[in-house]
Order: sequence, then C-alpha cells, then structure tokens
Amino acid sequence: MDSPHGAAVTAGNLGLKGPRGWAFREVTFSAGPGSLIAVEGPSGSGRTCLLLTLTGRMRPSEGSAETGGLRLPRRAAAVRRIAALGPVPGVSELDPALTVAEHLRERALLQRRYGGSLRALLRPRRERAAAAGARIDAALDAAGLDPATLPKAERTRVRDLERLEALRLSVALALIGRPALIAVDDADLKLSDAERAEAWELLRALAADGTTVLAVCSGPAPKDAVTVRTGALRTTGATNSTASTAESTGSTDATEPADSTDTNTDTDTGTNTEGTADAFAATGRS
Repeated sequence: MDSPHGAAVTAGNLGLKGPRGWAFREVTFSAGPGSLIAVEGPSGSGRTCLLLTLTGRMRPSEGSAETGGLRLPRRAAAVRRIAALGPVPGVSELDPALTVAEHLRERALLQRRYGGSLRALLRPRRERAAAAGARIDAALDAAGLDPATLPKAERTRVRDLERLEALRLSVALALIGRPALIAVDDADLKLSDAERAEAWELLRALAADGTTVLAVCSGPAPKDAVTVRTGALRTTGATNSTASTAESTGSTDATEPADSTDTNTDTDTGTNTEGTADAFAATGRS
C-alpha cells in the first residue's frame, strides 16, 4: 500500500497517573520510522494507556515522548492526525450490527470530509467516489482482507466475522487515512497459534511497507520487534531489526506493578477498562 514514511517514536521515563495510582511509569525506548513496536505486560499494567498516550489520545503525567518528531503532549493534536487507531476496546471498536461495506463507506466518508484537502472536496462527485474506492481497495489489500471470501461478502455483519477477520477489518479502516503510525490493541487476543502468527505477519508487513506499527500483545512479542514492557517485568537489550531504526533499545518500564487503578480487568477482552477510564478522567478526556 502506498504509505507515507512511518513515524519515529521515543519515550523517556514516561508515566501516566490516574486517580487511583499509576497506570504505567518509567517507560523508556526508541524506535525508528517503520518499526514494529510491541507493548507487552500483564493485563492491567497500563498497556492500553501507553498506546493511547503515544498516539496523542491521553496526556502523560511525567517524562517525555515524541511521535513523528512531534513532542507530547504539546503537539498531541498533530500526533492524532498522523496516528490512526486500529481496534482499541472502548475507544475505536467495530459496531457489531454494521456490515463490512457500511464500515468502509463510513470511514471513507469521514476521511474525505475531515482528513482530505479542500481541493479534494471540490472535485466532481465521480472523481471523489473513484478516489475513495481506490483508497478502500488499497487498505483492504494491505490488511489482507478480501470481502469476497466472507460468508455474505461485503454484506457480512461484524458480529459474524472471525476474530482475525475483525482485526484485519479494523486495520483496513485505520489505513484508509494513510497514517504514519497505526496502533493496535490486543493484537493477539483470542487467537490460535496459527492465527497469532498471521496477525503478526500482517503487522510486520505494514511496518516493512513503511508504516510504524504500535501493537499491544498478550503473548510474547516477536523477536524482531522493539519490545516495550509494562508492569513488574524489567528487561533490557531488546533490539529492532528494522534497518531504519537507530539505537533501538529494550525498555525498562513501570518499575512497580500497577496500582489499584489497574486491578479491574474486563474478563472478556483482557483490557483494563476501569484503569483506562480513570486515566481518561485524570486527563480530562472521555
């Protein structure tokens, strides 16, 4: 897929505190453009909050971070324009009642209205439709999703998709905006070993094509990823095999386990829903 050069991501002693304690703390790492960045750690250790912080959706409490050369949180609005969210429970979930086609049309319309240039909006309707169709086709191709293979093709409702198919659709929707960075929460949740390998191969291909990928995972991160750990785990020396990454290092994250902010976990998704909500409240976002 034709994509702009990916966004470099760096963090130094980054932390976010909610009303009940630290969601994550002391996160330090560096990843170059086009990197595959894997955030791993125990459920409730602030993985989702870290993903949202690095994409400009949450305000950190301490430390420093930059995404695409844009300093956070001061340039958060600019970061949001270059960083797209894939599936993030409670933030960018798919609507189970909508069909694949409806999701795609809605996202293309939103992209044209809010993400395109004024010149593009003034083009004849036929040209706009052709451009939107081409962008959707490119996104589906990059995400490895062929609607023709689904039970009811494009009329298949999200509730009838397999987990891996839903992941591919979410990634395709994010790619319609041609972001420099795409963030994916629970990238390997509820997947078999074979499906997990497919999911990582998809994300690895996106990174190889130039788009930086930031993915939260439950299982072990791929060896070729820049690994960022949250929670009680402490490691150093993880490296990124992407040639464009200069001085990629493993992070030493969250030197203490998550506080009571992170003790309530959604048993279905493995996502720290209350901790995330607390952190949102602390940052003035909903």
